[in-house]
Amino acid sequence: MSRFESSTFVRNANAMSKDILIDACKELGWSYKICDEAVFVTDLGIDQKFYGEFAIKVENNTVTYNTYYLGNTSEYVNLLKERYASLNVEYSKKSVIEAFKSKGFTFKSVSDFVAHDEIAYKFIMVGRSKDKNETEPIGEVTFSILRDGTVISDSNYLPDDVNKRAHAAMDLIDGNFQSKRIMVKKDIPLKYRSKVKRSNATSQLITK
Repeated sequence: MSRFESSTFVRNANAMSKDILIDACKELGWSYKICDEAVFVTDLGIDQKFYGEFAIKVENNTVTYNTYYLGNTSEYVNLLKERYASLNVEYSKKSVIEAFKSKGFTFKSVSDFVAHDEIAYKFIMVGRSKDKNETEPIGEVTFSILRDGTVISDSNYLPDDVNKRAHAAMDLIDGNFQSKRIMVKKDIPLKYRSKVKRSNATSQLITK
């Protein structure tokens, strides 16, 4: 169930989808090249040359970092950490939006949100129910992307079919992150309790 809950997605730092990596590099203006099935990031936007080698490589969704040319100086190591944090943020944002769009949701910005030290992005993915008998056909899931790439979702009432699509989209995010989200249930307002209970009972009958 995806309704009336908050979920936290923490990405496995050693795993990354190459397609989403390419989109994130484009957003950051980083140089990359594709060779066979691997993606090589060749420029991190720092004053450091890699002499034709990669800074980050993603092959079979596994990340490899090249720290040889960075030496042991804390200056460059810290720069690499900062740039990788930026990549994590963009990667997380792309992962969420693409997963939910693939399940029929649309993107909605949060007009009054201002990025700060803790949260880089905040937005809403909107789903519309196809059930003509649904009295509240629009369902929304709000996402916050933290500065380390962690994703936090928050949802209230979602129509039954929207809820199922949201759950499927969250499974896709788990796959891209190669980690399991942590879900925390919220109190269900009294007006929705019987409605959610009926939906759960119907779902159980269908699965049986």
